[in-house]
Amino acid sequence: MEFLTTTNAYHSSNPKIFSLKKKLAGWIFYPKMISIVWKAARLSKRGRYPGEEWVHSSRGIVRALESVGVDIEIDNLSAFQNLDSPCVFVGNHMSTLETFVLPSIIRPYRAVTFIVKQELIEYPVFKHVMIHCDPVVVGRTNPREDFKVVMEEGKKRLDRNISMIVFPQTTRRVDFDAGHFNTIGVKLAQRAGVPIVPFALKTDAWGNGKWIKDFGKIYPEKPVRIHFGDPIVADGRGKETHESIIHFIEEKLTAWS
Repeated sequence: MEFLTTTNAYHSSNPKIFSLKKKLAGWIFYPKMISIVWKAARLSKRGRYPGEEWVHSSRGIVRALESVGVDIEIDNLSAFQNLDSPCVFVGNHMSTLETFVLPSIIRPYRAVTFIVKQELIEYPVFKHVMIHCDPVVVGRTNPREDFKVVMEEGKKRLDRNISMIVFPQTTRRVDFDAGHFNTIGVKLAQRAGVPIVPFALKTDAWGNGKWIKDFGKIYPEKPVRIHFGDPIVADGRGKETHESIIHFIEEKLTAWS
């Protein structure tokens, strides 16, 4: 996978996938995904899941998606490759896919973790992987308390040179609604005195499930697009920075549509 080298972009080089395989994409992909997560959880429980293993697991998910014909394109990796400090990654949240794939993109260059909701570290099997990655955990029931946790715990990780991935939306959404995109990532970056790396993504190739949200239909015909913006230093109250992040995401989503 070329984005694990010094290149600035990655684009899948998938061989031709037969139409029957695409129709059975979910049936082929999910057993591979479950096997990867199961192995990662086993290692995590034993305390044998360093960052390199997290990258390896994440790369396995990318390969599993590509094996059923999902095309993946990632651009402007240099936005964070050469930073001399940790940063706060701020972007939209469309599906389960980015939670699995972003570590393989970012972690080869810098330590990183997520802000996650409580239910993710209670999820069967997967919780062991998530806990091992030392995320900042919020309850999503008390916004004031969640804000305090993010500011305090997020800054502690940034002070330890661990970058943070922040999804400011309240939930995963295929459509992007700026009104539900809060400023918590900007405020965290300001508090810690680190730059922001905005990112826009289109990951609806991994659909949201009707009964179990994380197990939706896989759509090989929908390309995955992830684009990182150049680093931003938030000034003043951060309003202009927040608006520029929203503009970046909306511009990319419009171009991809």
